[in-house]
Amino acid sequence: MWFKNIIFYRFTEKVNYSAEQLESAFAEHSFTPCKSQELSRYGWTAPHPNMLESQVFCSGGAFLITTKKETKLVPSSVVNQQLNDKVALIEKQEMRKIYKKEKLNLKDEIVLDLLPRAFSKYSHTSALIVPQHGFIAVDSSSYTKAEELLSLLRHSLDTLPITLPDVNHSPGVMMSQWLCQENLVPAFKCLQECELKDQSGEGATIKVKGQDLQCDEITMHLDSGKQVSKLALEWDETLSFILNEDLSIKRFKPTDQLSTELNEENSEDPLARLDADTSRLSLELQRLLPQLLEAFGGEVKR
Repeated sequence: MWFKNIIFYRFTEKVNYSAEQLESAFAEHSFTPCKSQELSRYGWTAPHPNMLESQVFCSGGAFLITTKKETKLVPSSVVNQQLNDKVALIEKQEMRKIYKKEKLNLKDEIVLDLLPRAFSKYSHTSALIVPQHGFIAVDSSSYTKAEELLSLLRHSLDTLPITLPDVNHSPGVMMSQWLCQENLVPAFKCLQECELKDQSGEGATIKVKGQDLQCDEITMHLDSGKQVSKLALEWDETLSFILNEDLSIKRFKPTDQLSTELNEENSEDPLARLDADTSRLSLELQRLLPQLLEAFGGEVKR
């Protein structure tokens, strides 16, 4: 188990969750399948299939939690075809025009009729809560999905004092300076991938991959007013990722060196492997995130 993307949030006050507290809070919001007339269902589920009676995995003071979502797939083309057929039939039989409001009602009836026969799509979203170090990391590249999980967590706990990180220096500006001045913060190394965006309002975007970023061509783009919006980085010879200007992280993965260590720690017991992975993920995030914030001038004091 290793997160592929990271959207992280900071606690705005000290919290002291326990596994028992979270389990109790999640009990009333567990995932249950859609009923015949429902379009979707969302709730807590076990982070691992072998966890039969628990929805919270605790490892070294960190809590791994997972949501499950079921969405019924009702193809719009099928709905629209049936709607057109029904509208045409009514207009012919009753010799009258069907207008927008009645069409919407007919469409709802068709969807309800199709739901019991619809296929289901399932998706999972996981998060790591590390109360002692004041952050929650969600394994998602989508803020919508991250906020969906956090909304359920807030509803389950009745409160969730968190906020997105806010730093003193613009990440886009600082990452652009890193390419111009070659003065990366210690432990960070630029890889051969970035995205540059025009800041003049014209919206031009240049994507660079497989090329040395500290070259005259990149410098020319930066001098003309473009700014780094995404940058591939390696940190401490341990992790590689794409850092976005909003501080979200994509393609988050261990380097070959860390992968070798993780493989050596692997056990044949799936829950023991989950414990080792969760513990190491938590440890690396505890190290990485403060350094990442500090690289952009530290967090804004509230």
